[in-house]
This record gives sequence, structure tokens and C-alpha cells, in this order.
Amino acid sequence: MEQAKMRIENAPWDGPQDEPKHALPEPCAHTVETAKSAHDEVGIPQEELDRLTDTLIAALKTIYDPEIPVDIYELGLIYKIDINSDREVDVEMTLTAPGCPVAGDMPVWVENALGAVEGVSLVRVKIVFMPPWDPSRMSDEARVALNMF
Repeated sequence: MEQAKMRIENAPWDGPQDEPKHALPEPCAHTVETAKSAHDEVGIPQEELDRLTDTLIAALKTIYDPEIPVDIYELGLIYKIDINSDREVDVEMTLTAPGCPVAGDMPVWVENALGAVEGVSLVRVKIVFMPPWDPSRMSDEARVALNMF
């Protein structure tokens, strides 16, 4: 009984820690816009970066918000696309509302669509809500499709 009451003076986590054996991924180098102007830093030839960018945008335009008949790119739901020299793509996107019924599904749709693009090695999608989405983020094409002038 006495042993059960003993206080641990030095827990294992109090001592020196070994470095983790896994390496964390490097942060993405540039957004698409920055990468276009600094392609030498990214390590992807400019024509390949242009092709990749156009193909990524085309892939995003195949994904539609189920409640609004406009693709997520034209709706302005894509906030940021980063492409690093390993052709890993990081996307920051939002939803039209935090309570969107496809909040769990849409990032997977984006990951699958972009992952199918030739030359892309990995896709990571992050949902963000700052800044919040509003109709001013829609393109003119989306406004025409929704009769919002």
C-alpha cells in the first residue's frame, strides 16, 4: 500500500528527449502566382509550371458546390495553391458556410481531382475560414451563371 502512494520524482518525459526519427514535410515554397515569377527557386521549368497550373485549375473547375451550380474555383472557394519543387500541392480553401453539409467531403474531392493531375506527387487540402467567404469572391463567370450582377 505504501508503494502505491509514492510520488514519481522524475517522469520519463522530464529527461532529455531524443530527436524524432521521422522528418516533417518541408513547408510549401510558393503560391502559384509567386512560383510563376520565381520559377528558378521552385525548380520547375516555367513551361511545366504553366502547364501544371492550368491543369490544376481545370481540375478544380470540375468540382461543383452541390447547392450552387458553379464550380468551386469560380465561386472563389480556393484561397491559395502552393506548389513546391517536389510537385507537392498544398491548397487552402474555404466553404460557403461553416455548416456546409459537404464540409467533410469537399476536401477529399479536391484532393482526388488534383491528385489525378499528371506530374503532381502529393496533395494536401486545408479548410480555412479566415477570411470568411462571401459572394464578392465569385468571378464574373460565376455571377453570370447565378444571375448576380
